[in-house]
Amino acid sequence: MTWRDRVRCRARTWQAARREWKAEQERYKAARRAAGRKNEFPDVDHPGPPPTGFALLPWLLMGLGSFSNLLQGRTADPWVGGLGLLTFNSLYIYVTFRSFDRAKRASVSTRVALVLMGLLTTGLALGYGGDWLTFFPLLGLAAGAALRGPWLGRTGLLLAAYAGAVSYVRGGWGDASGIGYATFLSSMVTAAILGLSEAVRELRSAREELARRAVEKERLRFSRDLHDLLGHTLSVIVVKSEAARRLAGRDLDAALTQIGDIESVGRQALTEIREAVTGYREGSLATELTRARSALSATSIEPVVRQSGSPLAPQTEALLGWVVREAVTNVVRHSDATRCDIGVESAADRVRLTVTDNGTGKAVTRPAEGIGGTGLKGLTERLAAAGGSLRAGRSPRGGFTVTAELPQEPAEPAAQDPALAPRAG
Repeated sequence: MTWRDRVRCRARTWQAARREWKAEQERYKAARRAAGRKNEFPDVDHPGPPPTGFALLPWLLMGLGSFSNLLQGRTADPWVGGLGLLTFNSLYIYVTFRSFDRAKRASVSTRVALVLMGLLTTGLALGYGGDWLTFFPLLGLAAGAALRGPWLGRTGLLLAAYAGAVSYVRGGWGDASGIGYATFLSSMVTAAILGLSEAVRELRSAREELARRAVEKERLRFSRDLHDLLGHTLSVIVVKSEAARRLAGRDLDAALTQIGDIESVGRQALTEIREAVTGYREGSLATELTRARSALSATSIEPVVRQSGSPLAPQTEALLGWVVREAVTNVVRHSDATRCDIGVESAADRVRLTVTDNGTGKAVTRPAEGIGGTGLKGLTERLAAAGGSLRAGRSPRGGFTVTAELPQEPAEPAAQDPALAPRAG
C-alpha cells in the first residue's frame, strides 16, 4: 500500500468518524428537544431551590474583630465575652434559618430569640464597645429577615435609633452615626431583598399554576366538544344503520337512502373532528335543527320545530345549537318517544329554547337531580358562563323537557372562560 492509499484510507476513516460524531450530536439534540416537549414547564425558567439561612451566614464574619480581640487577650473577662459571642452566633443562626419559613418566622419562639439577641447585643456593646458594636448591624440583619411586613419600617427606625443611642453611650457620636446607619441599612435592605425574592418565587409559582389550570380547562373543553360531536353523530349512524337493516329486505331503495345518509353523516363527522382538532369549528342552530329532524325521523319520532322572534347573534346560535344536539341525542337514545317538539322563542332581552318529548321521561340517567349526564352538565356550565341557564327534568304531562335561556345580547368572547365558551373545537 502506497502512502497515497494510506492517506485516502485515513481520510475515509476520519470522514466516517466525523459523520458518526455528527449523527450522535443530532441524536443528542433530538433527545433534548423531546425531553423539553415532554415537560410542560421546562427547567430553563425554574426558580431553583428556595433560599435558606445559609445565604446569611457569611455576614457573621463581621464578628471577626471581636473574636480577634478575644484571641489577643484585649477583652476583659474573655470567658464572658466568648460565651456571649457563642450565644449571639447561635441565636443569629436560629433566627435566620427560621426566617425563610413563613410559619416559623411568625412564631413566638423566633420573636423571643430576636429579643434575646437584642438584650445580648446591648450587654456586649455596653460592656466592651469597639468591635463589639458591630453586632448591632447583625441584629438589624436578623430583624429584617424575621420581621418582614407592615411594621418593618417602624421597627427598623426604632432599632437604628436604639443602636445609635447605645453606641453614643459607649463610643460617642462617631460610633453612633455609623452603627445607627449600618443597622437601619442592614435591616431594610435584607427585608427588601428577601421579600422581593419571595414575591418572585410566588409569582412564578402562580404562573405555573395558572398555566396548569389553563391546560386542564382546555382539555376539559375539548373533551366536552368531542363528547357532543361523537355522541350525536354516532347515535345518528346507529339509528340509520338499524333503519337500513330493517328496510333492506322489503324496500331496497329506502335502505340505500339510509346508507347514503350514513355515508354523509360519517363524512361530516370526519370534517367536524378535523376542525375540532385544529380549533376552528363553530356551531350553527339551523344546521343542528336540520340534523335533528333527520335523526328523529330516522327513529320514527315526529319532529316539530317552531321558531319565532328576531334573528339571533352567531354566538347565541352556536350555544343553542349545542343544546339541540345534546337534547335530541338524549331523545333518540333514551326517551322511547313518538314526538319531539323543538321551540325557539326570541324576545327583546332573552332567548328561550325548549326541547320536549312525549316519552318515558328517561332522557338522562339521573332525572331526580334535574341535570344529569356528562353532556347536559357541560352545557349547563357553558350557558352559565354566557349569562344563561339550563333546566332539564320530567314534564308535568309526561316525557322530558330541556329548557335553555340566554340573554339576547351575549357577553363579549374575551370575557368568557375559554374552557367553557363554545369556541373552536
